[in-house]
Amino acid sequence: MRTHLIVGLVLAANFLAIPPIWGHHAFAAEFDANQPIRLEGKVARMEWISPHSWLHLDVFLADGTVERWMIEGGPPNALFRRGITQESLPIGTEIIVEGFRARDGSMRANGRDITFADGSRPFVGSFGSEGP
Repeated sequence: MRTHLIVGLVLAANFLAIPPIWGHHAFAAEFDANQPIRLEGKVARMEWISPHSWLHLDVFLADGTVERWMIEGGPPNALFRRGITQESLPIGTEIIVEGFRARDGSMRANGRDITFADGSRPFVGSFGSEGP
């Protein structure tokens, strides 16, 4: 009887661990390494949520229209360890983002580097991803 209880608890623990694994995606599932992208714009919003941060960037086109792009970055804790804080990206900051476009053609990208007006280029991507 005791063996059945232990086996049941081990199986239950394994099933509870599966949803977090399903929730995380691989770079190649959403982004295309063959579609590098360079966006220049102003920070519209920054979301510091796990497992990835999201930078919302307003890109101003030549015809006067504005596109709002969502740029996936590394986890907030990793960005913090690299010196990027909530104060680093205030709304309206002009930056250049380099990364890789979403496979579905939407205005989403996986960010790798950002360039500030002073020329500094912190890495904002996730280490260990399948991306280039």
